[in-house]
This record gives sequence, C-alpha cells and structure tokens, in this order.
Amino acid sequence: MNKIKPWLSAMRLRTLPLSVSGIILGGCFAFYNGKFNPWVFALAILTTIALQVLSNLANDYGDGMRGTDNDERVGPQRALQSGAITPDEMMDGIKLNIIIVIILTMVLIWSAFDSGSILYILLFLVLSGFSVYAALNYTMGRSPYGYRALGDVFVFIFFGLISTLGCYFLFMHRLDHVVILPAISIGLLSVGVLNLNNMRDIDSDTNAGKITLAIKLGKKRAKQYHFALVIGAMLVSVLFSILYYVEPYNFMYLLAFIPLLIHLKKIKAAEKPNDFDSQLKVLALSTFLIAILLGVGYILY
Repeated sequence: MNKIKPWLSAMRLRTLPLSVSGIILGGCFAFYNGKFNPWVFALAILTTIALQVLSNLANDYGDGMRGTDNDERVGPQRALQSGAITPDEMMDGIKLNIIIVIILTMVLIWSAFDSGSILYILLFLVLSGFSVYAALNYTMGRSPYGYRALGDVFVFIFFGLISTLGCYFLFMHRLDHVVILPAISIGLLSVGVLNLNNMRDIDSDTNAGKITLAIKLGKKRAKQYHFALVIGAMLVSVLFSILYYVEPYNFMYLLAFIPLLIHLKKIKAAEKPNDFDSQLKVLALSTFLIAILLGVGYILY
C-alpha cells in the first residue's frame, strides 16, 4: 500500500490529458464523417495512456540512472531520485507496462480492422513498435534522443501527427486532408509543453550533460521558440476553421485562447525555473481543452 503513491507519482498523471488530445480530435472528426466505434475509441484512449505511462516510467528510470534527476532539478521529485522506488522495481514496472501496451494494441487492431486488412494491421503493428521504442529511448539506452535535442521532433510526430491521424485512420481506414491542420496544431502545442519543461530545467540539464533544444537555443531564443509554437498552433487552428467552416460552433475552441494568451504573458516575464514549472499544467490543460472544443465544435449539428 505504501508503494501506491510513489508509483502514481512516477506515472505523472498530469501528463495524461495532453497525451489523449490527438485521439479525441481524431475520434471527433471520424464521428463527423460518419464512422465511429465507441469500443475502438476507448481502446485507443487506453493504449495511448499506457504508452504515455510507459514513457513516464522510462523517463524516470533513464534520468534517475544518469543522475539528471538531482537536487538541482525543479518540479515534482521523481520516484527513483527519491529512493521510493528502486531501479529494479522500476524496470519491472516498465516491463509490465510494455506487456499491457502489447495486449491493448493487439485488441485495438483486432477491433479496428478485419482479417482482410493485412497491410493496415502490419502498418499499425509497426507504428506500435516504433511508439514503444520512442517511449523507452527518450532517456534510456546508449544514445537517448532526449539527450540529443531530438525530443521536440518526436513529440510533434507522436503527440500530433500519429496520435490524431492514426486515430482517425482506425475508424475511417483512410487519411483525409481535413485532419492534417488539427494534427499540426496539437503537435505544436505538445512541443510547447516539452519546451516549457526544458526551459525550466536548462541549468540542471546543462550540469547533467543533457542536451535539449532549449539549451542549444539559450533561454532568450527558447522563449521566442515557445511563442512561435503556441501562436503558430493558434493560427493553424484558425486557418483550419476558416477553410473548413460549417457553422459558428466550429470556433468554440477560441475560448481556450484566453488561458493561452495569459500563459504567454507569464512566460514572457518568467525568469526562475518555478515560473516555467507553474505553467506546465496550464499549457497541457489548454491543449486538452482546445482538442475537446475543436472536435465537439464539428459534431454539434
């Protein structure tokens, strides 16, 4: 019982809404186009959450074993760093999580495709394997990409493109141009969350030898990059709604721009690590809200 709290902390539940934002959008647009299966949608949500938890546990293990998580780091204390969970226990948890991901993935693919869709089945098996690889190798392995300033690229691909387009494909069995701009918008905001995390950890990551894009850019240009990501996502969303306008409900998501603009104002004034840390939840939940309002805005008719 005394291990439950450390495990929940290691799973970083506050990251889960962001991880399913693309799934929600993909599901909503599939529903709008007349093809939706609640069972497939639920499985897609569960599989994505399992992958995000796997990534969080692997991140805790990788940074903990490399000494990146230390007393200099700002934010919630990691499970390995605190000693609440041992390295062996964490590795066992990672292995168990991989098994859960495999089971959920197989059930999801079986539910979404019939036996004649061999190519689609193989495609999603490959994507699933690539997703597990990406989740593990952000901070684990001999040459983790998170230590080589490649995290932003992977987050954009997985949280934006694969999440949104992949979920849509599960229902429609095809890709349509209608989901491309929303996928880009969610991807940019997700990268913004990562960049915010990296700006917070610039000093501690530098001392630990972890190279992120924020470190390469420096604090001033990392802020400019952050503004470009968030404002870019907002502009892409507006462009999408103009190009694919159906009714006023399509612009419901503009309500989520209010916390985003307040967020940017606070980031402009941010100097200390805690200033950035306090905005992580704001940006993640704002992204989640945009996904819900943008998707629902196209199925209210």
